[in-house]
Amino acid sequence: MPEPNRLAAPMLIVGCVIFGLGSLIVKFVPVGAFAMAFWRLCVAAVIFWLLSRFFGQKLPHNKKAFAFACLSGAFLGIDLGLWHESIYAVGPGISTLLNSLQIFFLTAAGFFFFGERPSKLQLFSLLMAIFGIVLIASPEFNHNTQAGWGFASGIVSGSMLALSMIFVRKTHQIQPVSLLPMMLLVSLGGMAVLWLPALLFNGEALYPTTFHDAALILIYGAVMQCFAWGLIAYAIPLLSLSVTGLLLLSEPVAALLIDYFLLDKPINGWQWCGVALTLSAIYLGSLRPQKHHA
Repeated sequence: MPEPNRLAAPMLIVGCVIFGLGSLIVKFVPVGAFAMAFWRLCVAAVIFWLLSRFFGQKLPHNKKAFAFACLSGAFLGIDLGLWHESIYAVGPGISTLLNSLQIFFLTAAGFFFFGERPSKLQLFSLLMAIFGIVLIASPEFNHNTQAGWGFASGIVSGSMLALSMIFVRKTHQIQPVSLLPMMLLVSLGGMAVLWLPALLFNGEALYPTTFHDAALILIYGAVMQCFAWGLIAYAIPLLSLSVTGLLLLSEPVAALLIDYFLLDKPINGWQWCGVALTLSAIYLGSLRPQKHHA
């Protein structure tokens, strides 16, 4: 196991908090959910292409690895579009919490496709998460007519994020790919799958109409997709899995605090209990038996 870097934990927290702050841009820029995801990945693609050229990092030569990297991006694009839809419907906090349920989809994929049996702790954490989501959802359905779509799109976005991560793993199993060209292909794959739904569903809000909104989208792509994700990708290999699982919770926590204190979203006591239960479940679900990492 590599020597833990003292800066890794702070970097991971900073990356997650900045990632959570991106939901504010989504909330206030009048661009459609799928169009916003397209522009985010477009900005990131340009930056990763320039950085790949500057550092001399090459695209994978293996065609299957190339295709899997693009497929990972396609699932990420769908994830981002649905996450944005969830933000519009139920707010940044709840949508980011729902998206974080991807850990349970990863566990299910590990069981069905990689022969990894979930532990009793992980099964228990799944039940905790379900109960927590029920506590969060019940009051929301009482006063928010978009709650159904918000919860559905948020949960499905988590499954798409899990699939994106699985295809990143499968890409590296075929051919190890450097970070910058990998993220370039992921960005291009996401753009390829997003342009049609952006045209179909966001035709009236396809692109920013003011310099202010365009600048915010540039920030969203450069800071949230490139800088924040770079911090997270750099820090994760330097930390133990249990610490990583705990610190990754700073993203939904930050989004929930933004929702409550900056956007004045009503969150009652039962919902806070559900939040605590779901966050605990996500942390427990992120743990893996040591024998899988020997």
